[in-house]
Amino acid sequence: MTETQIQTNFSYMGRNFSNIGTNDDSAAFSDCNSDRSGEFPTTSSESRRLLLSCAADNSDDLIRQLVSGLESGSVDDQKQAAMELRLLAKNKPENRLKIARAGAIRPLICLISSSDLQLQEYGVTAILNLSLCDENKEQLASSGAIKPLVRALKIGTSTAKENAACALLRLSQLDENKSAIGRSGAIPLLVNLLESGNIRGKKDASTALYSLCSVKENKIRAVQAGIMKPLVELMADFGSNMVDKSAFVMSILVSTPEARAALVEEGGIPVLVEIIEVGSQRQKEIAVVILLQICDESMVYRSMVAREGAIPPLVALSQSGTNRAKQKAETLIELLRRPRSGNTAASQDLTD
Repeated sequence: MTETQIQTNFSYMGRNFSNIGTNDDSAAFSDCNSDRSGEFPTTSSESRRLLLSCAADNSDDLIRQLVSGLESGSVDDQKQAAMELRLLAKNKPENRLKIARAGAIRPLICLISSSDLQLQEYGVTAILNLSLCDENKEQLASSGAIKPLVRALKIGTSTAKENAACALLRLSQLDENKSAIGRSGAIPLLVNLLESGNIRGKKDASTALYSLCSVKENKIRAVQAGIMKPLVELMADFGSNMVDKSAFVMSILVSTPEARAALVEEGGIPVLVEIIEVGSQRQKEIAVVILLQICDESMVYRSMVAREGAIPPLVALSQSGTNRAKQKAETLIELLRRPRSGNTAASQDLTD
Protein backbone atom coordinates (compact mmCIF):
# COMPACT_ATOMS: atom_id res chain seq x y z
CA MET A 1 0.00 0.00 0.00
CA THR A 2 1.38 3.36 -0.97
CA GLU A 3 0.65 6.75 0.46
CA THR A 4 -1.57 9.10 -1.51
CA GLN A 5 0.18 12.24 -2.63
CA ILE A 6 -1.12 15.39 -1.01
CA GLN A 7 -1.84 18.21 -3.40
CA THR A 8 -2.56 21.84 -2.62
CA ASN A 9 -6.27 20.97 -2.80
CA PHE A 10 -6.38 17.81 -0.71
CA SER A 11 -9.06 15.38 -1.81
CA TYR A 12 -9.77 11.96 -0.39
CA MET A 13 -12.62 9.54 -1.08
CA GLY A 14 -14.65 12.22 -2.83
CA ARG A 15 -14.30 14.88 -0.14
CA ASN A 16 -12.23 17.99 -0.68
CA PHE A 17 -10.12 19.87 1.87
CA SER A 18 -8.94 22.90 -0.04
CA ASN A 19 -5.63 24.55 0.74
CA ILE A 20 -4.68 22.23 3.57
CA GLY A 21 -0.97 22.58 4.18
CA THR A 22 1.48 20.19 2.56
CA ASN A 23 4.41 20.56 4.92
CA ASP A 24 4.08 17.05 6.37
CA ASP A 25 6.06 14.30 4.68
CA SER A 26 3.32 11.68 4.99
CA ALA A 27 -0.05 11.70 3.29
CA ALA A 28 -3.13 12.10 5.44
CA PHE A 29 -4.38 8.66 4.50
CA SER A 30 -3.09 5.35 3.27
CA ASP A 31 -5.00 4.25 0.20
CA CYS A 32 -4.53 0.48 0.26
CA ASN A 33 -3.24 0.31 -3.31
CA SER A 34 -2.05 -3.29 -2.92
CA ASP A 35 -1.24 -5.74 -0.19
CA ARG A 36 2.07 -5.29 1.59
CA SER A 37 2.30 -8.81 2.95
CA GLY A 38 5.67 -10.45 2.97
CA GLU A 39 6.27 -13.03 0.27
CA PHE A 40 4.91 -16.38 1.35
CA PRO A 41 7.46 -19.12 2.07
CA THR A 42 7.88 -21.49 -0.86
CA THR A 43 10.14 -24.26 -1.95
CA SER A 44 12.62 -23.59 -4.74
CA SER A 45 10.44 -25.26 -7.39
CA GLU A 46 7.40 -23.28 -6.23
CA SER A 47 9.46 -20.08 -6.29
CA ARG A 48 10.34 -20.72 -9.92
CA ARG A 49 6.68 -21.26 -10.76
CA LEU A 50 5.71 -18.04 -9.00
CA LEU A 51 8.28 -16.08 -10.96
CA LEU A 52 7.01 -17.60 -14.18
CA SER A 53 3.38 -16.91 -13.29
CA CYS A 54 4.08 -13.27 -12.45
CA ALA A 55 6.04 -12.78 -15.66
CA ALA A 56 3.71 -14.68 -17.97
CA ASP A 57 2.26 -12.67 -20.81
CA ASN A 58 -0.54 -15.13 -21.42
CA SER A 59 -1.72 -16.19 -18.00
CA ASP A 60 -5.28 -17.28 -18.83
CA ASP A 61 -4.58 -21.01 -18.71
CA LEU A 62 -2.60 -20.66 -15.50
CA ILE A 63 -5.37 -18.62 -13.89
CA ARG A 64 -7.98 -21.27 -14.73
CA GLN A 65 -5.71 -23.95 -13.27
CA LEU A 66 -5.20 -21.96 -10.08
CA VAL A 67 -8.92 -21.26 -9.69
CA SER A 68 -9.49 -25.01 -9.92
CA GLY A 69 -6.85 -25.45 -7.21
CA LEU A 70 -8.84 -23.22 -4.85
CA GLU A 71 -11.48 -25.97 -4.69
CA SER A 72 -8.98 -28.77 -4.12
CA GLY A 73 -9.49 -31.15 -1.22
CA SER A 74 -5.96 -30.38 -0.07
CA VAL A 75 -5.44 -27.36 2.18
CA ASP A 76 -1.86 -27.09 0.98
CA ASP A 77 -3.02 -26.98 -2.66
CA GLN A 78 -5.58 -24.31 -1.76
CA LYS A 79 -2.92 -22.23 -0.04
CA GLN A 80 -0.61 -22.50 -3.04
CA ALA A 81 -3.37 -21.54 -5.48
CA ALA A 82 -4.47 -18.56 -3.35
CA MET A 83 -0.87 -17.44 -2.97
CA GLU A 84 -0.19 -17.48 -6.70
CA LEU A 85 -3.46 -15.75 -7.54
CA ARG A 86 -2.64 -13.11 -4.95
CA LEU A 87 0.71 -12.47 -6.60
CA LEU A 88 -0.77 -12.42 -10.11
CA ALA A 89 -3.35 -9.85 -8.98
CA LYS A 90 -0.78 -7.80 -7.10
CA ASN A 91 1.87 -7.55 -9.80
CA LYS A 92 -0.26 -7.32 -12.95
CA PRO A 93 -3.38 -5.17 -12.60
CA GLU A 94 -4.88 -6.58 -15.79
CA ASN A 95 -4.99 -9.99 -14.14
CA ARG A 96 -7.47 -8.79 -11.51
CA LEU A 97 -10.39 -8.85 -13.90
CA LYS A 98 -9.16 -12.05 -15.54
CA ILE A 99 -9.06 -13.84 -12.20
CA ALA A 100 -12.56 -12.68 -11.29
CA ARG A 101 -13.96 -13.71 -14.68
CA ALA A 102 -12.34 -17.12 -14.29
CA GLY A 103 -14.58 -17.73 -11.27
CA ALA A 104 -12.15 -17.13 -8.42
CA ILE A 105 -14.30 -14.89 -6.26
CA ARG A 106 -16.66 -17.42 -4.68
CA PRO A 107 -14.00 -20.02 -3.82
CA LEU A 108 -11.76 -17.28 -2.39
CA ILE A 109 -14.64 -16.11 -0.21
CA CYS A 110 -14.97 -19.69 1.03
CA LEU A 111 -11.28 -19.64 1.98
CA ILE A 112 -11.83 -16.50 4.05
CA SER A 113 -14.27 -18.52 6.15
CA SER A 114 -11.70 -21.27 6.76
CA SER A 115 -10.74 -22.24 10.31
CA ASP A 116 -7.13 -22.48 9.06
CA LEU A 117 -5.91 -18.95 9.84
CA GLN A 118 -3.08 -19.07 7.31
CA LEU A 119 -5.46 -20.14 4.54
CA GLN A 120 -7.84 -17.41 5.65
CA GLU A 121 -5.03 -14.85 5.45
CA TYR A 122 -4.12 -15.95 1.92
CA GLY A 123 -7.75 -15.71 0.85
CA VAL A 124 -8.20 -12.26 2.39
CA THR A 125 -5.05 -10.99 0.71
CA ALA A 126 -6.11 -12.30 -2.69
CA ILE A 127 -9.55 -10.71 -2.24
CA LEU A 128 -7.90 -7.40 -1.36
CA ASN A 129 -5.91 -7.41 -4.57
CA LEU A 130 -8.99 -8.29 -6.63
CA SER A 131 -10.91 -5.44 -4.94
CA LEU A 132 -8.44 -2.94 -6.39
CA CYS A 133 -10.23 -3.39 -9.73
CA ASP A 134 -13.37 -1.26 -9.80
CA GLU A 135 -15.19 -3.79 -11.94
CA ASN A 136 -14.78 -6.41 -9.22
CA LYS A 137 -16.20 -4.44 -6.29
CA GLU A 138 -19.87 -5.06 -7.03
CA GLN A 139 -19.33 -8.76 -7.70
CA LEU A 140 -17.35 -9.21 -4.51
CA ALA A 141 -20.12 -7.62 -2.44
CA SER A 142 -22.96 -9.44 -4.20
CA SER A 143 -21.10 -12.74 -3.84
CA GLY A 144 -21.08 -12.36 -0.07
CA ALA A 145 -17.55 -11.15 0.65
CA ILE A 146 -18.47 -8.59 3.34
CA LYS A 147 -19.39 -10.88 6.24
CA PRO A 148 -16.38 -13.22 5.84
CA LEU A 149 -14.08 -10.18 5.64
CA VAL A 150 -15.60 -8.89 8.88
CA ARG A 151 -15.04 -12.30 10.46
CA ALA A 152 -11.38 -12.15 9.39
CA LEU A 153 -11.21 -8.68 10.93
CA LYS A 154 -12.37 -10.26 14.19
CA ILE A 155 -10.39 -13.52 14.43
CA GLY A 156 -7.69 -13.39 11.75
CA THR A 157 -3.96 -12.95 11.98
CA SER A 158 -2.66 -9.38 12.23
CA THR A 159 -1.99 -9.39 8.47
CA ALA A 160 -5.45 -10.79 7.74
CA LYS A 161 -7.05 -8.07 9.88
CA GLU A 162 -5.10 -5.31 8.14
CA ASN A 163 -5.83 -6.63 4.64
CA ALA A 164 -9.48 -7.21 5.54
CA ALA A 165 -9.72 -3.57 6.62
CA CYS A 166 -8.24 -2.51 3.28
CA ALA A 167 -10.60 -4.79 1.33
CA LEU A 168 -13.60 -3.39 3.21
CA LEU A 169 -12.34 0.11 2.42
CA ARG A 170 -12.26 -0.78 -1.27
CA LEU A 171 -15.77 -2.23 -1.18
CA SER A 172 -17.00 0.85 0.71
CA GLN A 173 -16.05 2.98 -2.27
CA LEU A 174 -19.40 1.87 -3.69
CA ASP A 175 -21.90 3.91 -1.68
CA GLU A 176 -24.43 1.08 -1.55
CA ASN A 177 -21.91 -1.04 0.37
CA LYS A 178 -21.24 1.45 3.19
CA SER A 179 -24.41 0.68 5.11
CA ALA A 180 -24.10 -3.06 4.51
CA ILE A 181 -20.56 -3.05 5.90
CA GLY A 182 -21.72 -1.06 8.92
CA ARG A 183 -24.61 -3.46 9.57
CA SER A 184 -22.21 -6.41 9.34
CA GLY A 185 -20.46 -5.40 12.56
CA ALA A 186 -17.30 -3.99 10.97
CA ILE A 187 -17.27 -0.64 12.76
CA PRO A 188 -16.50 -1.82 16.33
CA LEU A 189 -13.82 -4.17 14.98
CA LEU A 190 -12.19 -1.33 13.02
CA VAL A 191 -12.32 0.86 16.13
CA ASN A 192 -10.60 -1.94 18.05
CA LEU A 193 -7.92 -2.18 15.34
CA LEU A 194 -7.48 1.59 15.51
CA GLU A 195 -6.99 1.37 19.26
CA SER A 196 -4.89 -1.77 19.65
CA GLY A 197 -3.38 -2.58 16.25
CA ASN A 198 0.18 -1.93 15.14
CA ILE A 199 0.93 1.23 13.18
CA ARG A 200 -0.10 -0.32 9.87
CA GLY A 201 -3.32 -1.61 11.44
CA LYS A 202 -4.09 1.83 12.88
CA LYS A 203 -3.55 3.47 9.48
CA ASP A 204 -5.68 0.94 7.64
CA ALA A 205 -8.45 1.15 10.24
CA SER A 206 -8.53 4.95 10.15
CA THR A 207 -8.72 4.96 6.37
CA ALA A 208 -11.58 2.46 6.31
CA LEU A 209 -13.43 4.34 9.05
CA TYR A 210 -13.01 7.62 7.20
CA SER A 211 -14.75 6.13 4.18
CA LEU A 212 -17.47 4.26 6.07
CA CYS A 213 -18.36 7.18 8.35
CA SER A 214 -19.52 9.33 5.48
CA VAL A 215 -22.83 7.57 6.26
CA LYS A 216 -24.64 8.91 9.32
CA GLU A 217 -25.62 5.52 10.72
CA ASN A 218 -21.96 4.46 10.69
CA LYS A 219 -20.95 7.64 12.50
CA ILE A 220 -23.34 6.68 15.29
CA ARG A 221 -21.99 3.11 15.31
CA ALA A 222 -18.42 4.44 15.58
CA VAL A 223 -19.26 6.73 18.48
CA GLN A 224 -21.11 3.94 20.26
CA ALA A 225 -18.07 1.71 19.74
CA GLY A 226 -15.93 4.24 21.61
CA ILE A 227 -13.98 5.70 18.70
CA MET A 228 -13.39 9.08 20.33
CA LYS A 229 -11.04 7.71 22.98
CA PRO A 230 -8.43 6.32 20.53
CA LEU A 231 -8.86 9.29 18.19
CA VAL A 232 -8.14 11.78 20.96
CA GLU A 233 -5.20 9.71 22.23
CA LEU A 234 -3.66 9.44 18.77
CA MET A 235 -4.14 13.15 18.10
CA ALA A 236 -2.41 13.95 21.38
CA ASP A 237 0.61 11.82 20.41
CA PHE A 238 2.61 13.85 17.90
CA GLY A 239 5.05 10.98 17.53
CA SER A 240 2.37 8.54 16.42
CA ASN A 241 2.26 9.70 12.79
CA MET A 242 -1.50 9.46 13.26
CA VAL A 243 -2.43 13.04 14.14
CA ASP A 244 -3.63 13.95 10.64
CA LYS A 245 -5.46 10.67 10.04
CA SER A 246 -7.23 10.79 13.38
CA ALA A 247 -8.17 14.43 12.93
CA PHE A 248 -9.71 13.82 9.52
CA VAL A 249 -11.80 10.95 10.89
CA MET A 250 -12.89 13.15 13.80
CA SER A 251 -13.81 15.96 11.42
CA ILE A 252 -16.47 13.87 9.70
CA LEU A 253 -17.82 12.44 12.94
CA VAL A 254 -18.45 15.74 14.76
CA SER A 255 -21.32 16.63 12.46
CA THR A 256 -23.40 14.54 14.90
CA PRO A 257 -24.22 15.73 18.44
CA GLU A 258 -23.31 12.31 19.86
CA ALA A 259 -19.79 12.63 18.51
CA ARG A 260 -19.38 16.18 19.79
CA ALA A 261 -20.42 15.13 23.26
CA ALA A 262 -18.08 12.13 23.19
CA LEU A 263 -15.16 14.27 22.02
CA VAL A 264 -15.63 16.68 24.91
CA GLU A 265 -16.05 13.82 27.40
CA GLU A 266 -12.79 12.22 26.25
CA GLY A 267 -10.84 15.46 26.73
CA GLY A 268 -10.62 16.40 23.07
CA ILE A 269 -10.84 20.17 23.46
CA PRO A 270 -7.42 20.66 25.15
CA VAL A 271 -5.85 18.37 22.53
CA LEU A 272 -7.34 20.38 19.66
CA VAL A 273 -6.16 23.66 21.20
CA GLU A 274 -2.66 22.24 21.59
CA ILE A 275 -2.67 21.23 17.91
CA ILE A 276 -3.52 24.81 16.95
CA GLU A 277 -0.56 25.95 19.05
CA VAL A 278 2.14 23.51 17.92
CA GLY A 279 0.82 21.39 15.05
CA SER A 280 1.67 21.53 11.36
CA GLN A 281 -0.27 23.88 9.08
CA ARG A 282 -2.57 21.09 7.95
CA GLN A 283 -3.10 19.89 11.52
CA LYS A 284 -3.90 23.40 12.70
CA GLU A 285 -6.40 23.89 9.93
CA ILE A 286 -8.32 20.68 10.53
CA ALA A 287 -8.29 21.33 14.31
CA VAL A 288 -9.93 24.72 13.71
CA VAL A 289 -12.52 23.09 11.45
CA ILE A 290 -13.37 20.59 14.21
CA LEU A 291 -13.60 23.28 16.90
CA LEU A 292 -15.89 25.34 14.70
CA GLN A 293 -18.27 22.41 14.41
CA ILE A 294 -18.15 21.85 18.16
CA CYS A 295 -18.76 25.51 19.02
CA ASP A 296 -21.26 26.43 16.35
CA GLU A 297 -24.37 25.43 18.29
CA SER A 298 -23.21 25.28 21.89
CA MET A 299 -22.37 28.19 24.16
CA VAL A 300 -21.16 25.68 26.74
CA TYR A 301 -18.56 24.29 24.37
CA ARG A 302 -17.51 27.79 23.32
CA SER A 303 -16.82 28.64 26.94
CA MET A 304 -14.78 25.47 27.37
CA VAL A 305 -12.69 26.24 24.28
CA ALA A 306 -12.10 29.83 25.39
CA ARG A 307 -11.07 28.69 28.88
CA GLU A 308 -8.46 26.40 27.32
CA GLY A 309 -6.70 29.50 25.99
CA ALA A 310 -7.64 29.00 22.35
CA ILE A 311 -7.88 32.67 21.36
CA PRO A 312 -4.13 33.61 21.35
CA PRO A 313 -3.07 30.72 19.06
CA LEU A 314 -6.13 31.35 16.90
CA VAL A 315 -5.10 34.99 16.50
CA ALA A 316 -1.63 33.83 15.48
CA LEU A 317 -3.12 31.38 12.99
CA SER A 318 -5.39 34.07 11.56
CA GLN A 319 -2.25 36.04 10.72
CA SER A 320 0.10 33.34 9.48
CA GLY A 321 -1.88 30.28 8.40
CA THR A 322 -3.11 29.16 5.01
CA ASN A 323 -5.89 31.22 3.47
CA ARG A 324 -8.50 28.72 4.59
CA ALA A 325 -6.98 28.44 8.07
CA LYS A 326 -6.99 32.23 8.43
CA GLN A 327 -10.65 32.43 7.48
CA LYS A 328 -11.67 29.59 9.80
CA ALA A 329 -9.61 31.00 12.67
CA GLU A 330 -11.21 34.43 12.28
CA THR A 331 -14.68 32.87 12.27
CA LEU A 332 -13.94 30.88 15.42
CA ILE A 333 -12.46 33.90 17.21
CA GLU A 334 -15.61 35.87 16.45
CA LEU A 335 -17.73 33.00 17.72
CA LEU A 336 -15.75 32.70 20.96
CA ARG A 337 -15.97 36.46 21.60
CA ARG A 338 -19.72 36.54 20.97
CA PRO A 339 -21.68 37.80 24.03
CA ARG A 340 -22.81 34.95 26.23
CA SER A 341 -26.33 36.24 26.64
CA GLY A 342 -28.77 38.62 25.10
CA ASN A 343 -29.98 36.59 22.18
CA THR A 344 -32.31 33.65 21.79
CA ALA A 345 -29.76 31.48 20.06
CA ALA A 346 -27.29 31.77 22.91
CA SER A 347 -30.00 30.95 25.45
CA GLN A 348 -30.97 27.92 23.42
CA ASP A 349 -27.31 26.82 23.29
CA LEU A 350 -27.18 26.61 27.06
CA THR A 351 -29.83 23.88 26.93
CA ASP A 352 -27.83 21.69 24.55
